[in-house]
Amino acid sequence: MTTLAELVENESVRRREFPICEHKIYFAHASVAPLPARAAEAMKHYIDGLSREAQDVYSLESKVDEARARAALLIGAHPEEIALLGPTSVGLSLVAQGLDWRPGDEVVCYPDDYPANVYAWFNLRRRGVKIISLQPGRLGCITPELIAASISPRTRLVALSSCHFVTGYRLDVAGVGAVCREQDVLFSLDGIQTLGAFVLSARDVDFISAGAQKWMLGPEGTGIFYVKKARFETLAPTLIGGWNVRSENSVAASEIQFFETARRYEPGVLNACGMIGMAASLELLEQIGPENVSARILGLNEALLDNLESLGFVAALRNAAPDAAGILTVSHPRVPSERVVGLLAENGVVVSLRHDREGNGYVRFSPHFYNTLDEVERVGEILKRNLPV
Repeated sequence: MTTLAELVENESVRRREFPICEHKIYFAHASVAPLPARAAEAMKHYIDGLSREAQDVYSLESKVDEARARAALLIGAHPEEIALLGPTSVGLSLVAQGLDWRPGDEVVCYPDDYPANVYAWFNLRRRGVKIISLQPGRLGCITPELIAASISPRTRLVALSSCHFVTGYRLDVAGVGAVCREQDVLFSLDGIQTLGAFVLSARDVDFISAGAQKWMLGPEGTGIFYVKKARFETLAPTLIGGWNVRSENSVAASEIQFFETARRYEPGVLNACGMIGMAASLELLEQIGPENVSARILGLNEALLDNLESLGFVAALRNAAPDAAGILTVSHPRVPSERVVGLLAENGVVVSLRHDREGNGYVRFSPHFYNTLDEVERVGEILKRNLPV
C-alpha cells in the first residue's frame, strides 16, 4: 500500500508509481493524465494474457465488478448505479437522448462550459426544447442562487460541470442539488474536472458523466456513468445491444427487457483492458485517501500561485476554498500565453493552453497529489530565468 508521505518524501517511490516524473514536470492533469505504473502494468498483464488465451468477456466479470465497485465507492453510490462508459460525452448524450422530452421543456446550461456539456443540450432544440443559457458575472462562476433564478415551471433539467475547465471555479454541487430537488428538476453533472481530485457525492445529483483520463488517472476511453436508481425508469436506454437486454442463451426475446442495474446503459462488450487500468488507478486514489488528495492539490496550487504572482502573472480567477479546484489558470500582461506554454514545454514542464470566448489566451496549471513543492519551485526558476522582467 502506497501512502502520500511515501510519495512526496521518497523520490524513488514517486518515480516507481509515476515514471513520467523521471523526465517531466507534469502539471496538466485537467487535460490528460499520465498513467500510474500500476495501471500500465495491470493492462500489460491483461494484454499479454490475450495472446495466450482466447478473449472471453465472461471470464472478466470479476475485473469488471472490481472497477464498478471502486467507481461507486469514489462517489458514494451503489455499484448497480454505475455504468462503465467513457468518454464523458457518452454519458451526457445518454441523458440528453434518453429523457422523454416535450416541446417547451427547458434545459438550464452554461454556453461557456466545455463543448461536450453544451452541444448535447443545444442539440435538443430540434425536439422543441428551450435552452436557458446561464450568464454569470465572471467566467465559470455558477452559483446555486443563479440556478434558482433560472429555473421556471417548464424546467426539466439543469446540466452543469463540477468545475469550469478554464477558470477552475468549483461548483457547489450540494447547493445546486438542493435547489433542483426543491423544484423537482433533474440534475446532470459533468464530473470529469473534479472526480478523483475532490469528494463528489452522488446523493446530490441524478446523473454523473466522467471520463477517467484526467484526475482519476485512468486510460483514455474509460469512465463512469452514474444514474440514480430512482431514475432508471425516467432515463430510457438509447444504446441497445446484446449486453443490456436479457437474451436467454443468446437468443433474442420477443420483447425487450433491460437489466435492473445500470448495465442497462451498456449496449455491448466493455473496454475490458481500459477498465482494468482504471480499477488500478482508482485503487491508488483510495490508498492515498480522497481528503489527502484534495488537500495536497490545493496546497500545491497555493504555492504555485504565490510563485507565479511574484513574476507578474495574474490569475484568471482567484479561487479560494470551497470554490477552488485543481485548476490554476493565469496570464502575463507582457508575455503571450502561447509563448509561456512553449517555453515551459522546452524545459520539460507540461501545462495547457486555454482560451475564453473573446480569444484571450491563458496558461492552465493542474498538478496532482504526487507533484512536489520542489517542482513548483523549478517552474518558477524556469520562468524567472527566461521571461522579461
